[in-house]
Amino acid sequence: MLTVSRLARLCGLSRSTVLYYESIGLLKPARRSAGNYRMYTEKDAARLRRIRLWRDSGLTLEDIRSMLDQPDSNAAAILKRRLEALSAEIDRLRGHQHAIAALLQQSGEFRRFRVVTKDKLVSIMRSAGLTEADMHRFHAEFEKSAPQEHQEFLEFLHIPADEVKAIREASRKG
Repeated sequence: MLTVSRLARLCGLSRSTVLYYESIGLLKPARRSAGNYRMYTEKDAARLRRIRLWRDSGLTLEDIRSMLDQPDSNAAAILKRRLEALSAEIDRLRGHQHAIAALLQQSGEFRRFRVVTKDKLVSIMRSAGLTEADMHRFHAEFEKSAPQEHQEFLEFLHIPADEVKAIREASRKG
């Protein structure tokens, strides 16, 4: 039997996340101990790992509930819908890449002014909800689709040449 803290550690989640999932009915403790502690089984841990996998895939808690409560439901349709949403988001981000590259190409004035720094751009991207992995994918796609513009974009951010080189090399590796 596992306590809530041990279950959380085992599944790589915070204790509060496990308690939240319990509060909304996604997870239920198998029983309570004599000291009224929540106790979970390995089966509960397997369920929580599935929940985490699906959350890491960007599924909503509503979709996850549907997949858990109705195992015969069309999980493939839910996953396909999420994949389509991700593809649309990638297309939107590519549009942003091209717009930024076009702006950089149109005017040499952007190079003269320190409008945006690397730190400021990273802060904006994080505030918009992008993770480190998202930013890496952004650079990888930028490098793949427009390598020269990617170089110019990084230089525009006043990133030192050795760091630009490292970013581009990491972007090429995917």
